[in-house]
Amino acid sequence: MATPTRRAQHKDEAGLRNRRKAILKVPTGIAGLDEVLRGGLPAGRMTLLSGGAGSGKSLMGLQSILHGAGTGESCILVLFEERAAAVRQNALSLGWDLASLERKNRLYLLDGRLNPEAVISGDFSIKGLLAILDQQAKAMRARRIMIDAVDALLYLYNNPMRERQELYMLHEWLLDRGLAAIMTVKTYPQGEAPSRYVFLEFMADCVIHVDQRVTVQVTTRRLRVIKYRGSGFGRNEYPFLIGENGINVIPITSNVLQHRPPGPKVSSGQAQLDDVLAGGYKRGTSILIVGTAGAGKTTLACMFAQAACLRGERVLYLNFEESPESMISNMLSPGLALRPLIKSGRLVARSYLPEAMGVEEHLSHALKALDEFQSQHVVVDAISACKRMGSEHAAFEYLMRILNVCKERGVTCMYLNQATGLDIVSEVSGIAVSSIIDTVVLLRQFPIDGVMKRQLIVMKSRGSKHSEQFHEFRITDRGIDLHTS
Repeated sequence: MATPTRRAQHKDEAGLRNRRKAILKVPTGIAGLDEVLRGGLPAGRMTLLSGGAGSGKSLMGLQSILHGAGTGESCILVLFEERAAAVRQNALSLGWDLASLERKNRLYLLDGRLNPEAVISGDFSIKGLLAILDQQAKAMRARRIMIDAVDALLYLYNNPMRERQELYMLHEWLLDRGLAAIMTVKTYPQGEAPSRYVFLEFMADCVIHVDQRVTVQVTTRRLRVIKYRGSGFGRNEYPFLIGENGINVIPITSNVLQHRPPGPKVSSGQAQLDDVLAGGYKRGTSILIVGTAGAGKTTLACMFAQAACLRGERVLYLNFEESPESMISNMLSPGLALRPLIKSGRLVARSYLPEAMGVEEHLSHALKALDEFQSQHVVVDAISACKRMGSEHAAFEYLMRILNVCKERGVTCMYLNQATGLDIVSEVSGIAVSSIIDTVVLLRQFPIDGVMKRQLIVMKSRGSKHSEQFHEFRITDRGIDLHTS
């Protein structure tokens, strides 16, 4: 029996749980960002977006404001650096019609650029600006406001004390009006001049930092939520892409594995290999095929893709080694006719040069194709080429996210890895992803008496029986001929 003191403690804890209430949030409408923010930006509070030139901070804020306007909220955009006409024109390149929202009284653009001489002489005070904003906010019943490049205003004062006084006045006005506010400010690369407005981070309820960086001649963008009062949030760095429709934050990997259980066996496309695998590959699992150049990795993958397409299923083939036309032509040698499968729409082959773009763009293209074609199977050929996306870490990030998304959706994911040395076993890892791979097939080739011999062994297959022997095979004009005896 609990003591009175213990009962009182339980009562207090229960009361605290009942009183606990999540803060109100407004969605940004930016794919992936609301997931990082656990629902969106704080309603009635200030969010600070900081970043260097070209990092995407202004675009991120604008997209969030326009999402609010598009859902029926009235919003205000205050510009201290760009002209309103230029912002309208730039937005049209992304398909955003600001003028239409202005006509509907859903958006109000205030060109707040100032005459430096008026500021220096002391003839300007932010009170006049706030009076204009106050009148406009009340007239349109505004819910959101974005103040872009506030540092461009404050920098004109050239007086740190006055800068803080004006900014505190602006902050208090925002809080009193209950507006969901976004404020953007410039930062400088590490090692250069420090920002004069670090104190803004202490005032804001939510702070998001964005940056643009170059690694091995590949440009990438990242965002990180530095703080969020009263709310949980994703604490890692997240890649994001500025595309033709605006910003897309690459979907994050959940901290809880939500993979679907493996499905029934599906054919590998080769009857003898199915016997070695005790029925084939399990649907919705991950498969790694590793071997040196010419060992037959692509042939094995294309046989699997062909078999799936002939069953009426869809396959997405991501190729980092050769073009679709080259693959179609080369696969005619082992008797695989891929062109009819591509024409039917069941096989979708996409080729990309790894170093042509950053990992977030590659991932965005892959996920978009997955969504568009609703593929049941994905082949990545070859994961060893993914290192050219910028680094081995970038390749690992790409492969892990693709694999995780496939497992969550029940999509079979097949990776091909080209080994470079004679000790193929030591290279099986495939950029350190082998620990979460369900099935590993190793191909090796070596000369005997002037003839190149090929062998295959299944090194592991989770949850399934399989042969533990090496099996000799040949690549013929009718596909792969595998000896199981």
